[in-house]
Amino acid sequence: MFRTYFELGREHILDLEMGYDHILFIVSLCALYTMRDWKRVLILVTAFTVGHSITLALSALEVIKVNTNWIEFLVPVTIFITAVSNLFKDEENLGDRKIQMNYLYALFFGLIHGMAFSNQFQAILGRNRSIVSQLFAFNIGIEVGQIIIVVIFLTVTFILVDLLTLNRRDWKMVVSSAVAGMALMLIKERWLWD
Repeated sequence: MFRTYFELGREHILDLEMGYDHILFIVSLCALYTMRDWKRVLILVTAFTVGHSITLALSALEVIKVNTNWIEFLVPVTIFITAVSNLFKDEENLGDRKIQMNYLYALFFGLIHGMAFSNQFQAILGRNRSIVSQLFAFNIGIEVGQIIIVVIFLTVTFILVDLLTLNRRDWKMVVSSAVAGMALMLIKERWLWD
C-alpha cells in the first residue's frame, strides 16, 4: 500500500498533463536560486509539502470543505504571485535570515494546492478514514517528485549560469516572466466571473 500512495504522490507532481501547475509553482520557487542554494530550495519544497499535506488531510477527513472552482482559480494565482515577486528580489542577496518570505509563500500556497487535490484523494481513499499511512506515503511521493523537478531545474541553472556564464539576474527574469505568463493564461482559463 505504501508504494501505491507513494507513486500516486510522485506522479501527481510529475504529471505533465495534470500536474503542470505544480511544476510551474516549484520552478517559480526555484528561479532565484542556484545549485549552491540547494539547502534553501529543499526547505522551500518541504514547506510546500507541509502546507499541501495539512489541507489535504483536513479536506480528506471532511474537516474543511472547499469550493473546487475557487481553489482551481487560486492555484495559478499563487504561481503568478510567486513568479512576479521574484522579479523584485535581488537574487545575489537573498539574506541569511532563517525564515524568509519565500518559505512562508511556499507553506501558505501549499495549503491552497493541497485543497486542489483533496477530492481526488478522497475518491482514492473511498470509505477508509484511517489516512495516516496513506497520507504519509503520498506526501513522501510528492516530496520526491518535487526534488526531481528541483534537481532538473538547478542542473539547467548550473549549466547556463555557472558554466556558460549567463547572467543570473537575466535567468531569473526570463524564468519568472515565463512562469508568470503561463500562470496568467491559467488564471484566464479558470476565471470565475464571466
